[in-house]
Amino acid sequence: MKAYIIKIELQDSDPMIWRRVIMPADATFNRLHDVIQRVTNFQSGYPHDGYHLFRFDFPEENLAVTNDEEAYLEHQHYKKNKALYAKRLKKASPRSLKFEQFHQDQLKIEIRKPTGLKIDTFLEAHKEIHYLYDFGADWHFKITLENTVDDYYFGYPTLLDGAEAAPLEDVGGIGGFYEFLKIYRDETHPEHEEMQQWAQSMLFREYDPDRTNSLLKSISYKKTEWDKIKHDNYSIIEDKYRKN
Repeated sequence: MKAYIIKIELQDSDPMIWRRVIMPADATFNRLHDVIQRVTNFQSGYPHDGYHLFRFDFPEENLAVTNDEEAYLEHQHYKKNKALYAKRLKKASPRSLKFEQFHQDQLKIEIRKPTGLKIDTFLEAHKEIHYLYDFGADWHFKITLENTVDDYYFGYPTLLDGAEAAPLEDVGGIGGFYEFLKIYRDETHPEHEEMQQWAQSMLFREYDPDRTNSLLKSISYKKTEWDKIKHDNYSIIEDKYRKN
């Protein structure tokens, strides 16, 4: 089946925190969000409930894809009441004009929901997608299309490669994450035990490809083509992308 090989990179991380994933085509933006969540230590993707808001931005198309319901409703209100907003802008005082113009420019951005929109056209056209998770911590990811293949037969994504432990929820942004790692990995630090306990409660794990692939199996949105896979009673014997 048609599939995409993508590289997911956490911006501002040093050394770079990255994952290479192959996933069947025909995925929604919500599924791509699920994949990013599962290959990190975040908890907003399937099967968890939403933990924080997320957004995919396409400034070239004046478009944002997000689970931010408030932003969606505000955009809908703007579309239905453009005359009202034009009047408000006209009446704005010199002091508030700049703010009002910026606010209305933001409202003009088309807002689409991630559950009903597929990534294929956007990923193939732009080759690169930008994803923002947690509007407070501002985790910025770059998703790059590295290759399109037609010999992937699993109905769920697979982690192919990657490096470095990924952040966990509520750690305080990239600076807070590196401070966390310093204490978490230093057995002599006075806060080490407390940090270990907190990390466990937040489901933090060091980079573990086998565990990640076990989690990714739950994101199944296509039918696995077992007739094209060399297996023994569904135990994989040999495959280009999955070893077990």
